[in-house]
Amino acid sequence: MGHDHDETTSHDEAGHSHGEHEHGEHDHDHGEHDGGHDHSHGEHTHGDHHAHDAERVAIGVLTVSTSRTLDDDPAGDIIATACEDAGHEIAERRLVADEVDAIEDAVAALLDDGVDVVLTTGGTGLTPDDVTVDAIEPLFDRPVPGFGELFRWLSYEEVGPMAMASRATAGVVDDRLVFCLPGSENAARTGAEKLVAPAVGHLLGLVRR
Repeated sequence: MGHDHDETTSHDEAGHSHGEHEHGEHDHDHGEHDGGHDHSHGEHTHGDHHAHDAERVAIGVLTVSTSRTLDDDPAGDIIATACEDAGHEIAERRLVADEVDAIEDAVAALLDDGVDVVLTTGGTGLTPDDVTVDAIEPLFDRPVPGFGELFRWLSYEEVGPMAMASRATAGVVDDRLVFCLPGSENAARTGAEKLVAPAVGHLLGLVRR
């Protein structure tokens, strides 16, 4: 339990700047993302490149941890700030224990509340209590593999082959998006600032075309 905090500590102490999931959460298979997503982006570069973008996205942030509180949630704060700085709205923030049913219910509740995108932080590693991905992947109508590939690629540039330990992922649920980010501050910053915040409006536009 409390894996978010524990993982972050263990990974940070291991010298991996992205802490808990920097180790593997940044391996972004650059090739696949560029390839698969390039096709999508390509379709929209002919005249209406950003015509269907969602300019202001309503985002729900879900922190998965038994050791944090919403008043002590640095990774969640970083994600919220990155998204707000990009012009998006943080519609709701929640915290849930690292239990499969609780995580699944919390994500479903955020989507029911009307958010466009859910960003989770924590529980994306390989330890037995890292269950965020196990809880959320079954909800996906379609995966967005390029997110995890790019994330691990960025991580590999910093921490080397340990980047493969991350299971950071994303997918489409109905006409919304869910991104699973790690629980460490550095990894959350990388995922939110470099990947999610600048691209989520365009990705949501593609999903809703």
